[in-house]
Amino acid sequence: MSAVFDSLSRFYASSIGKKILVALTGLVLIGFVLGHMIGNLLIFVGRDAINEYGHMLQTALHGGGVWIARLGLLACVLIHVVATVSLTKASRAARPDAYGRHKAQVSSTASRTMIWSGLTILAFVVYHLLHFTAHVGNDYATYKTTLHGEAVHDVYRMVIAGFSWAPASIFYLIAMALLCSHLSHGFSSLFQTLGISTDKTEPVFKKAGYAFAGLIFAGNAAIVLSIWLFGYGS
Repeated sequence: MSAVFDSLSRFYASSIGKKILVALTGLVLIGFVLGHMIGNLLIFVGRDAINEYGHMLQTALHGGGVWIARLGLLACVLIHVVATVSLTKASRAARPDAYGRHKAQVSSTASRTMIWSGLTILAFVVYHLLHFTAHVGNDYATYKTTLHGEAVHDVYRMVIAGFSWAPASIFYLIAMALLCSHLSHGFSSLFQTLGISTDKTEPVFKKAGYAFAGLIFAGNAAIVLSIWLFGYGS
């Protein structure tokens, strides 16, 4: 056990180890972001569709599945953020000022603001969990409906109520823009870190990153704007 712990400690202490952890946790989080958006888009299919989806998540593995997923995602977020902050600090400490200025000139805005957009997204995740999962400051936990003869949580009504409030909708749109800025750079970077991207394929992965980020923003923004500005579901 001690040998395994020592090996893991040495792996994390190295910059390569941290980069691999950032890439792998980033890949998990990208998959979650896509799946979460697809699930939320069920609101356009109808009340029963998104309520059935929500009920399935809540009852998987007798209610334990959602908590396993939450704890796993929380661990990925913490590892991703801590490792990224550590790499950023080490990179800034190691390079001369002149080199740093040169890199700032040739790097993209998204890459230069990765650390700040990442921390803002972390704050958004906390708010999102408090808003829709812990139901802090609202009565969403009392929203009930009937699905196939069974009383279930009314996810449809909760989402409509949540995004009918302008401050929440505006905050979600800002956070989503930052998330997509983060994704546009992180998507291609993780494939480079994992050794999948080459000089020839790097432009392809960059374009794929922009496309993926645009898809995520469009899908999530459609939900927020259709409810907040156009009164969908009211």
